[in-house]
Amino acid sequence: MTNNAVEYSVTATAADYEAAVAALAGGHGPVAVDAERASGFRYSQRAYLIQVFRRGSGVFLFDPVALEPEVGHDLTALQEAIVGAEWVLHAASQDLACLRDVGLDPVEIFDTELAARLLGLPRVGLGPLTESLLGIHLAKEHSAADWSTRPLPQSWLTYAALDVELLVDLRDEVEKLLEESHKTEIARQEFHGELVKEAKAPRAEPWRRLSGIHAVRGVRNLAVARELWIARDELAREKDSAPGRLVPDAALTAVAKAMPASKRELADLKEFTGRASRSALDRWWNAVELGRTTDDLPVSRPSGDHVPPVRAWADRNPEADARYRLARERVVAYADEHEIPVENVLTPELLRRAAWEPPADIDARSIGEQLAAGGARPWQIEATASLIAAAFVEAEQPAAEDEESAS
Repeated sequence: MTNNAVEYSVTATAADYEAAVAALAGGHGPVAVDAERASGFRYSQRAYLIQVFRRGSGVFLFDPVALEPEVGHDLTALQEAIVGAEWVLHAASQDLACLRDVGLDPVEIFDTELAARLLGLPRVGLGPLTESLLGIHLAKEHSAADWSTRPLPQSWLTYAALDVELLVDLRDEVEKLLEESHKTEIARQEFHGELVKEAKAPRAEPWRRLSGIHAVRGVRNLAVARELWIARDELAREKDSAPGRLVPDAALTAVAKAMPASKRELADLKEFTGRASRSALDRWWNAVELGRTTDDLPVSRPSGDHVPPVRAWADRNPEADARYRLARERVVAYADEHEIPVENVLTPELLRRAAWEPPADIDARSIGEQLAAGGARPWQIEATASLIAAAFVEAEQPAAEDEESAS
């Protein structure tokens, strides 16, 4: 199974695809699935290779790009062949979107990475997990490769195949640990939650994710940063290139801070780097000019329903600060006792929101309803709602006692 002398081939024709689908349909048990993208190289997040393994069938490496003109964009036959089985993925949240983009959508999953987190294992990457539980060293030297490369080198195909060939065995070992730790139901709820989680809505102002944007002062400078981001995003889409490979974030924010007054000044700005910084100079200068002259100026700080950073609570809302700190202490204690990372016990954002604006009547029921509305799983609510409610009530008692003393 792990013999590097094995030659792997890519399923890239209609005939090979039909044969692979038939073989997988005839296999048994869970189906291991993985996908390789070209993050950091391409603009799109599409899958450039999809690996599938099933006991009794073997491993198949599908090239969705080559198959698209052969069998269509949706891999319908493959979906129908394996949809009734449990799909085993490692860090499923990273792959579900690109799998669904080609019509591959599981109804039941087992996420070995998420399960390892729930078990409190110290290293949850596929390589370390395979080594610790199966005793097999899994090299990960091609994890950040440009998988849009064609043809794919045999060493890359070996790497991709081993990712799924070992995954079902790994799943079985992880399941045993879940049973021993009495965390099987917790894992089941987490897997389901991951499967049905809705994709995040696009950000209203994605340019504000620019690295270093916090150091850009003034709304006019922010307008320049915005227009440069938009210009880069359009060019990246045209070239199907990762935006940062054209011009890095630091270069765009450097221009926004410098505010060059001419195309020459822009070209002479040494901090303005990147392989497209000079070849597309007209594009960048047009963006700078638009930012310098537009009447559509961004606000310095966008409004929204987000909770302020906790570090500001002591001054802005000391009651909320007291609630949060005591409740987090209790949740951390629960996480430590049950050997589950605190962020898996309860999403930090949910606790912050509850502490910032708790229900009018604080008790386990009302806190549980608030957590549920924010997407908490039943097991998370059962584990934390009473702890949080008690902490909130306790945090408010000193203030109430002070008021009584004063009267």
